[in-house]
Amino acid sequence: MAVLAFYLFAAIAILASLLVVGQRNPMYSVMLLIVSFGALAGLYVLLDAPFTAVTQIIIYAGAIMVLFLFVVMLLNAPREEPLPVSAASIMGPAGMRIGAVLSVLLAVEIVWALSRIGTSAFSRDAAEIDAVSSVANIGRVLFTQHAFAFEVTSILILVAMVGAVVLARKERA
Repeated sequence: MAVLAFYLFAAIAILASLLVVGQRNPMYSVMLLIVSFGALAGLYVLLDAPFTAVTQIIIYAGAIMVLFLFVVMLLNAPREEPLPVSAASIMGPAGMRIGAVLSVLLAVEIVWALSRIGTSAFSRDAAEIDAVSSVANIGRVLFTQHAFAFEVTSILILVAMVGAVVLARKERA
């Protein structure tokens, strides 16, 4: 049953993510991104990480996507206009070489990460896993050891929201 749920959530996440990129209407892209985040939250639940799943829903599907929707509605861009020229003519040969080098670096990084799966990256003892998965322990560490960073982040988000409202405000004659 869990394997079936994994494949279902994985298929939904992959399909929704591909459709996000393929949509011409930005509102559909935002909605499909929310679906993708929901499927990722389902995968987190299957991995016995309910706190991460709830955080995924609250932070990303809730707050971040509301900001994306706000920006899309603020810009009032109903459709993406197709470019009349190809990407190769815009970037030129130097841009194509840079893209090829970055693709090779990504492939090397993926091979390196997959080769580390058998090493100590996933061998953790039960006490260490319980310390990370306990919501009470996460809250205690967040509001004691990292309280300054938490408060600075909240002030930064507040300043960004005020700045967005000031920039979006229409001037009255």
